[in-house]
Amino acid sequence: MTKVLVVDDSASQLASHQRVLESNGYDVITARDGNEGVAVAEKELPDLVLMDVVMPEVNGFQATRKLSRGERTKHIPVIIVTTKDQPTDRVWAQRQGAKGYLVKPVDENTLMAEVRKFIA
Repeated sequence: MTKVLVVDDSASQLASHQRVLESNGYDVITARDGNEGVAVAEKELPDLVLMDVVMPEVNGFQATRKLSRGERTKHIPVIIVTTKDQPTDRVWAQRQGAKGYLVKPVDENTLMAEVRKFIA
């Protein structure tokens, strides 16, 4: 089964993404901040990561950079899912290695369309 890691410090966002992904047949694992997200990705090697940006300690941009440059994780596509909607945020996300960018709130169809771009 295809595994997706959702990294977000909001319990409601984690639950929402998990519900949508699981109802579409994906196996979901979660992390509550950037540090945990990187550690879980290195251990579990998911097929895709959905990454929030605004989180304590290590933010989503920093975690994405670590994943995209990590030997074991650089092949994993990261989609940023955030409230940050400035063009500079999108450019910065891409420079950190993100493959996709969605702005919250994200409806189920948009989320699944973006996920399916990177995994079947």
